Amino acid sequence: MGRPGARVVAWCVGMAFLLVAGCSSNNDEERAPTMVPAGAAQSPAQSTTPAGVVHPLGQPIESVTIDSETRTAVVLLADRREILLFAGLDLAGAPRSIRVDEPVTQVSLAPGGTALLAMNDQVGRLDLRSAELSSVPAEGDVRSVAQLPDGRLAIGLGNGEIHITGAEGIASQVIDGLTSVDALAVVGESLTALDRGQTSVTEVDVPNASLGAALRAGEGATQLTTDHFGRILVTDTAGDELLAYTTDTLMLRQRFPAGDAPYGVAYDDDANRAWVTSTGTNEVVGYDLSSGVGVETARYPTVRQPNSIAVDTVSGDLLIGSGTGDGLQQIPTRSP
Repeated sequence: MGRPGARVVAWCVGMAFLLVAGCSSNNDEERAPTMVPAGAAQSPAQSTTPAGVVHPLGQPIESVTIDSETRTAVVLLADRREILLFAGLDLAGAPRSIRVDEPVTQVSLAPGGTALLAMNDQVGRLDLRSAELSSVPAEGDVRSVAQLPDGRLAIGLGNGEIHITGAEGIASQVIDGLTSVDALAVVGESLTALDRGQTSVTEVDVPNASLGAALRAGEGATQLTTDHFGRILVTDTAGDELLAYTTDTLMLRQRFPAGDAPYGVAYDDDANRAWVTSTGTNEVVGYDLSSGVGVETARYPTVRQPNSIAVDTVSGDLLIGSGTGDGLQQIPTRSP
């Protein structure tokens, strides 16, 4: 059984992805960021007409999420205090606006048509059908949140702790040892954390309240998503790569160039395509990962500063949010 804060670090080297035999453990005193966390590149002015249709919103967009159960587009605006809900993915219609008291750091989805909102000292639970908002108390600067298969919440904090809580918000477990928990991924029964300060992905052993093996995630990892194969896809924005990990045993399976400053990432489970936005060139690129290396299948010009992306797995449409207020872009990717 591991102790809280214990970490075994395996470093991936070169294209062979060799695991270094020497591993080390970190204690609380040794825990410190190894780098300034990476972020999206400042995009140049768009010189090409964006593909598809651009829906003007009049404000920069922080994130875009699609709930396939309710077919709702969840758009978090850049002030992080207003969320727009587009029912039926009708982007031409008037959205329902939800105002919150605390800035939202991240939006994730839970079963039953629920959006989870990471906020300071709380997690919001937004019913996407009724637009009713409730909250679960949390302790500290919540950066990420994910619902576990048993219904409990894994709450990632800016101080590197992960709190496992029930509906009442009382932490039954506190798992320490990271510098910041910037994203969480649930694949089956496994939980994995992304730490931008250490540009790493780390197994979280929830039953034993400890951290497991960790892998370095490129030169500056920023965003992640999962697919129906059980992989975790991570954008290495500083290293201009897309990384693919498996979680049965945490292992880097694929690593390949993905444009200039890749940032937003989404996966179309029906078409088996990964979509990655390039904030350095205002483009989105589709990749087929089935051959063991990413093979480009499509490339589209986007709105300026394409920081966020979601894919409708029913239609294949991409939704891309502009971080400079240039609108919400909708790109069809499948033939009628």
